Amino acid sequence: MLNPAIDRAKAETYGVDQVPAIAVEGARDYGIRFFGIPSGYEFTNLIDSIVVASTGEPDLSAETKTALAELPAPVHIRVFSTPT
Repeated sequence: MLNPAIDRAKAETYGVDQVPAIAVEGARDYGIRFFGIPSGYEFTNLIDSIVVASTGEPDLSAETKTALAELPAPVHIRVFSTPT
């Protein structure tokens, strides 16, 4: 837990510029961030993210992994939702 107003360097490292925020990481930082409260159905996504970060292996088909590997550049995905 950190306070971005006090520990600005660490907040910048994690890309946290809004609060509350949760950074999910395992052996490495996968860039998974939750801003706000992951409540309702969003809580399931938080748990799934923790599993992926802890195992290092997302539950994706070989076809999906191949398609993602062919992307020409990194992709930044932001998903917005309302509490359910």
